[in-house]
Amino acid sequence: MFGIPGKQAVTMTPAAAAQIARLMKQGDKKGLRIGIKKGGCAGMEYTMEYVDEIDPNDEVVEQDGARVMIAPMAQMFLFGTQIDYEVGLLESGFRFNNPNVTEACGCGESIKFDETLQPS
Repeated sequence: MFGIPGKQAVTMTPAAAAQIARLMKQGDKKGLRIGIKKGGCAGMEYTMEYVDEIDPNDEVVEQDGARVMIAPMAQMFLFGTQIDYEVGLLESGFRFNNPNVTEACGCGESIKFDETLQPS
């Protein structure tokens, strides 16, 4: 894994942790798995899914009743990311404040990482 001893791979704002914990409880799920996949106009997209089982290869982060699992392929791309949950007049949703992102598309759905991190 790509961790630093004593430091979580990702952090959650209180709003994100509360929303994840609420959704876990509603759906009786083990947590939220985040990952990345190729796609979008900038080259990569985040993936999110609620899961019933924790994969032993996932990096698990727990905070205030919320559990996030990071898919193995995504760990190096997401290290240092802060997950937030924002509520707005027109939309609400999770936001990723990721220091590893070098570019994002105008719609905000697609991201690009440093070329040295790109999966082949």
